[in-house]
Amino acid sequence: MFPTKGYAAAAAQEPLKPFSFQRRDPKPNDVQLDILFCGVCHSDLHIARNEWGFTTYPCVPGHEIVGRVVKTGHDITRFNEGDLAAVGCMVDSCRKCRECDKGLEQYCDHVVLTYNSEDRHTGGITYGGYSKTMVVDQDFVLRVPRNLDPAAVAPLLCAGITTYSPLRHWNVTSGDKVGVVGLGGLGHMAVKFAHAFEAHVVLFTTSAGKTDDAKRLGADEVVLSRDEDAMKQHTGSFDFILDTVSAKHDLNAYLELLKRDGSLTLVGLPTDPLPVAAFPLIRRRRSLAGSLIGGIPETQEMLNYCAEHDIVCDIEKIRMDQINEAYERMLKSDVKYRFVIDMSTLA
Repeated sequence: MFPTKGYAAAAAQEPLKPFSFQRRDPKPNDVQLDILFCGVCHSDLHIARNEWGFTTYPCVPGHEIVGRVVKTGHDITRFNEGDLAAVGCMVDSCRKCRECDKGLEQYCDHVVLTYNSEDRHTGGITYGGYSKTMVVDQDFVLRVPRNLDPAAVAPLLCAGITTYSPLRHWNVTSGDKVGVVGLGGLGHMAVKFAHAFEAHVVLFTTSAGKTDDAKRLGADEVVLSRDEDAMKQHTGSFDFILDTVSAKHDLNAYLELLKRDGSLTLVGLPTDPLPVAAFPLIRRRRSLAGSLIGGIPETQEMLNYCAEHDIVCDIEKIRMDQINEAYERMLKSDVKYRFVIDMSTLA
């Protein structure tokens, strides 16, 4: 074991503060990274404040990580010292189940999350990317394309793959009419990807002030979801709608906009259940589905696709000591569109 530093929440109602802890020494199949940048995901806030009820303290958040390889185990074949590499939401899985065999480790019943998960190596809890360094099995480390800004790559490890994966799974392609609900960290990436896939992209928002930005990002149309007449004009016309909103909202209004066999897929995580009427689903054989990040192979595919099409997240860089202020601003949607911590600012 060796010492390192980070920022941690010690309890649900306490701000994040400097925290010293131990990382494991690299094993034969491990990569050690010096962390350069870490994105700030809304789930970091949820878990740090125990809003989902399963946080173990102290909690070091962070699962959108880009770093430099500084050490490798003797069995490493895919990385060399000096490489740029990335770690997302997972650092291990059972590697034996049907999900793992298909490269869908995110659905493994024994997936090990990057933080706040049982650490099989130490017997403690995994600590995330709000830290100076980390050690990860190479099978859960990703290559960062050299032509992309590493700071703007960091949120691709969650916000990027969370939106890329369902668009690919539901076969969004040229000419499809695709809706994106919400223009935040997830929504702005969904707009970028759907536009790159040559779909006709419609953004749904409650804020008229987001129209220009949505079109800059690739939306062909913007609809104010509180305008019932504007919503009705799109009834029965969408092939696919990706819902990125984590606040309470009416799913039935979006189900009515789908064509026959269209799908409304959720990637946001509202804390309260959302009521769904049976009739909009049954009448046109519509589907309501969910999607959770992506497996390691698909995440690497996404990074490579971003390199080919020059796609990254729109970010605002912050210092490590600004994290608590960033959380409060995130609650007010006061960021375009993802905070990224410059880890060189961690003293």
